[in-house]
Amino acid sequence: MSTILPSTTSEFETTEAAETYDHWFRAKVLASLNDDRPAAPHETVMVQLRKIVTPQTDGHAADSMKG
Repeated sequence: MSTILPSTTSEFETTEAAETYDHWFRAKVLASLNDDRPAAPHETVMVQLRKIVTPQTDGHAADSMKG
């Protein structure tokens, strides 16, 4: 059974939830560090993000990332 954590100690309700998140986070970081694809230039990423957050006339901002 999981230990209930006080809210002042952790944003997670249980030790198990904190450990699960930690495992997931570390796996994501490791995958990113091991990714051998070339990095995208900052301005390229910013252009893509602006397309997402700028209101689109058809209301489908998320569709702007489809290639």
